[in-house]
Amino acid sequence: MILDLPRFVASARPRWTELESLLASVEAGPDAERDVAFLARLHLLYERTAADLGKVRTFASEPELVRHLEALVARAYAEVHETRDRRSRLSLRRLAGLVLRDAPRAVRRHPRSLLLATLLTLAGMAFGALALDVDPAAKRSLVPFEHLSGDPAERVRREEGGGSRDADGHRAAFSSALVTHNVRVAVLAFALGGTAGAGTAVLLFHNGVVLGAVGLDYVRAGQTTFLLGWLLPHGTVEIPAFLLAGQAGLVLGASLLGRGSRWPLPARLRGVLPDLVAILALVVALLSWAAIVESFLSQHHEPALPYGLKIGFGLLEGILLAVFLLRAGRDRETP
Repeated sequence: MILDLPRFVASARPRWTELESLLASVEAGPDAERDVAFLARLHLLYERTAADLGKVRTFASEPELVRHLEALVARAYAEVHETRDRRSRLSLRRLAGLVLRDAPRAVRRHPRSLLLATLLTLAGMAFGALALDVDPAAKRSLVPFEHLSGDPAERVRREEGGGSRDADGHRAAFSSALVTHNVRVAVLAFALGGTAGAGTAVLLFHNGVVLGAVGLDYVRAGQTTFLLGWLLPHGTVEIPAFLLAGQAGLVLGASLLGRGSRWPLPARLRGVLPDLVAILALVVALLSWAAIVESFLSQHHEPALPYGLKIGFGLLEGILLAVFLLRAGRDRETP
């Protein structure tokens, strides 16, 4: 209920004016490309103006204001629903904008969730390395992958001897299988955010346990150079992709909990949905690239490819990815 109509109108008019401006922009260029932040703002202003209309209707003495808001809400409703239909046909240009512009902005908007995902993974790595150091017999329990549970030195001799090199067709099949597996794990990390983030946290910790145990196993066997040459080319992209998937899951979990927020659950979820979609699109792109690199580069070892070259390539990827996440999309970033 509004107790002071003039004061309410004065406080609400700026958002009505902003909504009119956004609608004018959409109507002037209906086919123009617009980022997720613009569309989310349009949707938010539409909902708030519709709520304002419901409040103003209680005042019979303000028919002109009611008619004005009714027309404004009707325009916004038409544009929002028409926009949804038009954007259901996802173009390559729009997908590129989602990955290259919207995703890094979304990552930067949720730094605490990314930090927590990183800390959980690091904690898992420390636990995995410590557990293997204390009980080497626990290796098969810590590393649930058959090709990693054997002796590292024996694997290095076999790999460098060319015993495990596949034909190009097999590598392509391996790449496809890796994309499917890694995307499934990443989506699971996000979906487990539905457990208020608890499931996501457990999965991130478990991934860290495997990384820590494998890393210590190879270092202790004197195969550090092989480890870096094998992991870095794809790992500097793949591991951050899993962290970003975990970030998305933790953001979802935080939205479900709603601590410190006065907004109802549906509003909280709508508020983070564009960011979650953008982050997951970037995760899929990164994992696809990592799978290609793992299949066609990481599986080649000395003498075919010098380890220094592979390590340098991996470090360059990591640097470029960090710069991309920190800088991309800042030219049009909204506060």
